[in-house]
Amino acid sequence: MNILIKNIKELISVENEGLVLKIEGGKMAELQTIKNAYLIIKGGKIFDFGEMKHLVMDSLSGKFKIINAEGRMVFPSFCDSHTHLVYAGSREIEYVDKIKGISYEEIARRGGGILNSAKLLQHTSEKELVEQALIRLYEIMNFGTGAVEIKSGYGLTTESELKMLRVIRTLKELSPLTIKATFLGAHAVPDEFQGNQNDYVDLIINEMIPMIAAEDLADYIDVFCDRGFFTIENTERILMAGMKHGLRPKIHANELDYSGGIQAGVKYNALSVDHLEYTGDDEISCLLKSETMPTLLPGAAFFLNMINAPARKMIDAGLPIALASDFNPGSSPSGNMQLILSMACIMFKMTPEEAINAVTVNGAYAMGVSDMLGSIAVGKKANVFITTPIPSYQFMPYSFGSNKVETVILNGKII
Repeated sequence: MNILIKNIKELISVENEGLVLKIEGGKMAELQTIKNAYLIIKGGKIFDFGEMKHLVMDSLSGKFKIINAEGRMVFPSFCDSHTHLVYAGSREIEYVDKIKGISYEEIARRGGGILNSAKLLQHTSEKELVEQALIRLYEIMNFGTGAVEIKSGYGLTTESELKMLRVIRTLKELSPLTIKATFLGAHAVPDEFQGNQNDYVDLIINEMIPMIAAEDLADYIDVFCDRGFFTIENTERILMAGMKHGLRPKIHANELDYSGGIQAGVKYNALSVDHLEYTGDDEISCLLKSETMPTLLPGAAFFLNMINAPARKMIDAGLPIALASDFNPGSSPSGNMQLILSMACIMFKMTPEEAINAVTVNGAYAMGVSDMLGSIAVGKKANVFITTPIPSYQFMPYSFGSNKVETVILNGKII
């Protein structure tokens, strides 16, 4: 389907000169837009865009679906680079425990948290997991997400980790979203390996990774490198094993303490290090010398009532920032990236421009897809959304209580 969107009030995050893979530091405060614009989509890709006064209708060959976007804006779809949206059931009882003051770590020690989700998932069929996840995928799509990374990690056995990754493979086939799969066997230590954590690490390295690689089930490998979870030594062993099988690292790091996870991520050229509530001068200095994307998850910090990552300090030091939802049943049960935009502005003191760049092009970078997604550029995949009538792009994070997406276009098709 060829599409012409005309009379766009403002076209957001355009690239007129060269391909931008990520935006860093002070540049994040700059948002390139075109007012009173048009956008042409052909063959599933962005073909042309510009000011309406430069649109020549007679030059359009073939049939076009014409959309009049008067009063509306067009954004590149959000790229959510960190989720756990394949899971079985919810964990609202633990939510009540958190309200009563029980910590995330104490819930985990009691066998709750990730281990609770693992028990549920191990007894849930692939078919049911696919059905549950598709509902969540269409929910986030309707809030503007066009690309999403999904992690395993609620299996914690070879069989169940493989099951999760096969579910993600099925979702790639069934959903119009761009999906990346990440193997996160090192999400928690199963009950049967408590006190023998190295044996579980051996299982991940010697059994899980080779089987996952043999079926080509994962794009990336991840480790929860933090206090009470996996050590630096565990992390490095797992990452090296994954890299031998072609899996680039992504790391859960420094959510609970200064764990050394950020430094480990940079050492092994991780695509991203995520959470980062505990990020100091040493961590910032390390990241500045790397190609690793710092990714913040305000939904988890909000839901767990944790300290906020020092986003302002990181950006002012010259770092890029990506934002993701961390959609999961225990610490961030929402994949609404419009809400993440609002949280970034309110909790992290990011400007709307910085936050929009963080959920689009920088989020795409943290998924390894910024060459094809994350901005309005000729030749990129046509993943965009048209807003409801809104007064300005600042209204997107400002109005946190309503859905501002009216029309979703993915792969050049109206959904």
